Amino acid sequence: MSDSHQHTRTQAHAHHGASSAGWGMAVSATLHCLTGCAIGEVLGMVIGTALGWGDVPTIALAVVLAFFFGYALGMRGVLRAGLRFRQALRVALAADTVSITVMEIVDNGVMLAIPNAMEAPLDSPVFWGSLAVAFAVAFVVTAPVNKWLIGRGKGHAVAHSYRH
Repeated sequence: MSDSHQHTRTQAHAHHGASSAGWGMAVSATLHCLTGCAIGEVLGMVIGTALGWGDVPTIALAVVLAFFFGYALGMRGVLRAGLRFRQALRVALAADTVSITVMEIVDNGVMLAIPNAMEAPLDSPVFWGSLAVAFAVAFVVTAPVNKWLIGRGKGHAVAHSYRH
């Protein structure tokens, strides 16, 4: 299938999905995003904390890994639907960039705002509790963003059109 044909298919399906955008789809999209972000965030925070890195390099690593795992999970579904790697990457970028960005800004902001969260050792309830709170707040903030995007045929509506 040519890229232009796939683009037209994506627009048609995404527009159709726009009319049916509900909270269920937004929550599902946000949970999908949270999964990739959480894998990357936890890995980055654990590595940075274990190595004694400061806040900035630890957060930078966590953000890079969150985007990597978020995009990888996003690509997985559309690759299974038969898209080639390059097209699957384009779909993942379109579907996940805003969601991951919002989630990363919020969860890292919360981690920085909680006293001693970034300095807590890995075996501390403060570290893990703060991370859990950060993910919960990021989910609550990101779900309406995803609902808004999906309602306009953007974000996860793009990837959803290939999976269904």
